[in-house]
Amino acid sequence: MKINGEPTRSIRLHPDNPRVVQVIDQRQLPHQLTWMDLSSVDEAAYAIKDMVVRGAPLIGATAAMGMYLAALDAVSEPDFRDVLTRAANALGQTRPTAVNLHWALTSQMKALQQATTASEAVNCLRQNAEAILDADEEQCRQIGLHGVQLIEDIYARTGQTVNILTHCNAGWLACVDWGTATSPIYQAHDRGLPIHVWVDETRPRNQGAKLTAWELGQHGVPHTVIPDNAGGHLMQHGMVDLAIVGTDRTTRQGDVANKIGTYLKALAAHDNGVPFYVALPSSTIDWTLRDGVKEIPIEQRSQDEVKYIDGLSPHGVTSVLICPESSPAANYAFDVTPARLVTGLITERGICPASEAGLLSLFPEAA
Repeated sequence: MKINGEPTRSIRLHPDNPRVVQVIDQRQLPHQLTWMDLSSVDEAAYAIKDMVVRGAPLIGATAAMGMYLAALDAVSEPDFRDVLTRAANALGQTRPTAVNLHWALTSQMKALQQATTASEAVNCLRQNAEAILDADEEQCRQIGLHGVQLIEDIYARTGQTVNILTHCNAGWLACVDWGTATSPIYQAHDRGLPIHVWVDETRPRNQGAKLTAWELGQHGVPHTVIPDNAGGHLMQHGMVDLAIVGTDRTTRQGDVANKIGTYLKALAAHDNGVPFYVALPSSTIDWTLRDGVKEIPIEQRSQDEVKYIDGLSPHGVTSVLICPESSPAANYAFDVTPARLVTGLITERGICPASEAGLLSLFPEAA
């Protein structure tokens, strides 16, 4: 997608130093665009854990690149495989909910089997990491090609601007490019379809207000930031034609874990007859789980993310306390939306019902 008119990926090798991986520091957006240099597996782990990068596909891509960085450091080690196994374990402990993290690490450890020397390990892990990045971009593009049909159908039926609600950031900042929930939006915009996006602010970290609004603005997509709790009101008054969200983990039965608050949007959509779709690459499907509410681990993050909020003041970006200092806060990062509330899943292979049969119709090899 574009930053100041220039096509840009969210993660890349440094143009002048292939031993350095660069990622956008999403903590600084929307007020400042900063690229962070990662030159070790520890720095890659920090970037994932501290939410320099976030979004399931980008977490996986960063972990894959982290394994390449680990291989660079392991060249001089007598047992490079042991070093890389420890690196994979360290990266795997950074975030518990996004399944792409473990998918990418498994892919890298499989690629490592082809290497007989440390130098070969560097080449294998770099090539496979770059393949993971390229595949993610293409999968997200394909998600958009399938999802844009939903928007075209609504416009063909109404002849009016299509209002789309999304939650958190499932945009290109959460992936390598295109995004998941935003890919149909970008492709509709690029085709000249009249669209408007309701952007949930997404407390407590405000990824919608900070990230989704920023990237939509960069691409010229009309949008409006709304408080999280406004979505139901908009649906009641016919102001939402379609809801599209992302997911960090999807069970084989179609339950989806996404940023906290997604479940409430799905309930409101169900009550008001608004189609509620979830966009995901197949790397986000956890075929080992069935019941999302019971089985998906839900990350609990620092209470400070709830108690403090940051924003731009005349003196720069400032963090302020918004509740009594002595009050404790709970910070569940995700919730699970049961498959029964999901109209359909938009994948790189097409759209299917949120069910085991639906997913297997597109991915029969997972049976």
